[in-house]
Amino acid sequence: MADTDIQIEDKIKIELQPPKMWKVVFLNDDHTPMEFVIELLMGVFKHDEARSRDITLEIHETGAAVVGVYTYEIAENKGVESSRLAQEHGFPLQIRVEEE
Repeated sequence: MADTDIQIEDKIKIELQPPKMWKVVFLNDDHTPMEFVIELLMGVFKHDEARSRDITLEIHETGAAVVGVYTYEIAENKGVESSRLAQEHGFPLQIRVEEE
């Protein structure tokens, strides 16, 4: 072994943590039609029609419901997309993204 060769025997231990998860929450209001919420849940969040109706009823009856749980970037994108669609249709749907 020449004097210029370098040997490194130290091992770096990296602990990976799973990413934090974030909830997308829809809030109830008196102006956004339930059918529009169901369409959002099916189109943006990929729920089937039965699950979308159940979530919509929960929003209506309790004032809010978690519509999906994702990593931050995905939750934020889905929240922004849903807000944009609601605004384009003239609905005041309120959406929050909260850490789980």
